[in-house]
Amino acid sequence: MDLLQFVKEGIYCPIAGVYIDPWKPVHRAIITHGHADHARWGHQHYLCSDTAKPVIKYRLGVNHIESVPYGEKVNINGVSFSFHPAGHIVGSAQVRVEHKGEIWVVSGDYKTEYDGLSEALEPIKCHHFVTESTFGLPIYQWKTQASIAQELNEWWLSNQSQGKVSVIAGYALGKAQRILQALDMSIGKVFTHSAVENINETLRRQGIKLHSTIRVQSDMKKDVFKGNLVIAPPSAIQSAWAKKFGDSSIGIASGWMALRGARRRKGADRGFILSDHADWDGLNETIACYTS
Repeated sequence: MDLLQFVKEGIYCPIAGVYIDPWKPVHRAIITHGHADHARWGHQHYLCSDTAKPVIKYRLGVNHIESVPYGEKVNINGVSFSFHPAGHIVGSAQVRVEHKGEIWVVSGDYKTEYDGLSEALEPIKCHHFVTESTFGLPIYQWKTQASIAQELNEWWLSNQSQGKVSVIAGYALGKAQRILQALDMSIGKVFTHSAVENINETLRRQGIKLHSTIRVQSDMKKDVFKGNLVIAPPSAIQSAWAKKFGDSSIGIASGWMALRGARRRKGADRGFILSDHADWDGLNETIACYTS
């Protein structure tokens, strides 16, 4: 019997009776990070890394969550589980599973470039590696974070010179904070959609330092935003909420911007190829490192 199996609820360890990032309600769930496709509501017991816990608790509204520091082993029916940094977002983890000398690693989502915010990916030698492959095609080759930061700030400056508001879309958890930390704050003020600011506040409460932001309020006048930058989730870009900024330029930060026509289909003026996942080379290098 394999130590880990793929069943209808997700990745299952039958010896321990636990699931990793299950997509259906289960009794015991080990969660790699707080994104909705990994941390779902309805499980009876949750276990995650210490730094992932506040966001997961906030997003799911549940209290029955246990957490442990990275590297600390938890023994469940003779199987050892531990969390190790995945570099994806703050608190994201790989799950190392060991039983009688056999080691499996479930990656969750990960990226190989250190972003200065998330804990850096920690390589783990193992016998079996269950890897994500969100961008598992050779066309996905990322630029460095520094070069994307330069593109973002040049775009902001250009918009400012034209009297426009820069509105940049990125996932509220992870991408939004990465965009924020890449910005040159001397250019102007940064405003945030409530979905983004709620996550910012959750992270700040656990001691994570982020650049200053201002929550967008319904009574704010258009002139307040002129020349400044707004960070919002992608769902807000085509909504009535985005119309309050007046003359603006819309940008989207995503690995999917590497696809031809993606920016146009999203109704954006500018696409920034910025991903919190490993690119093609990163996936292959990680797999070779873990299993060789």
